[in-house]
Amino acid sequence: MFQMREVIEKINKSADEADFVTTRKLIEANMAHLHQHLRKLNRNARELFEFLVKNLDNDFETLTRQELGEINVINTYATRFDIRGLKVYIKNKGKLLIKKEVIRYLNSDAKILLESMGAIMTPVQRADN
Repeated sequence: MFQMREVIEKINKSADEADFVTTRKLIEANMAHLHQHLRKLNRNARELFEFLVKNLDNDFETLTRQELGEINVINTYATRFDIRGLKVYIKNKGKLLIKKEVIRYLNSDAKILLESMGAIMTPVQRADN
């Protein structure tokens, strides 16, 4: 139980810091145990958990018009190199950034900034996992 509390704290902290790659890895590694402790996860972490459970078997999902608009906003912040604005904007966009097909729509500036923040993984990093 003590170890699970530490895992939940790490998941919540990484979700709050918009480090969705770490959050996803921790959730996937502890998925079976997290079902019992779902209410202890904060809102962002819980949404990511539910998204991962829902889409565990589904490898490809098309993006909605709203999601494409959100990616456009991310690209704009990255092009302007507005890191503060980008961090604030992506804070609650974990469900979007965890989708594999998002990378195709990000410009090079956004990819570099989001990778350095730990918010997305490159295809090479995904292959290593």
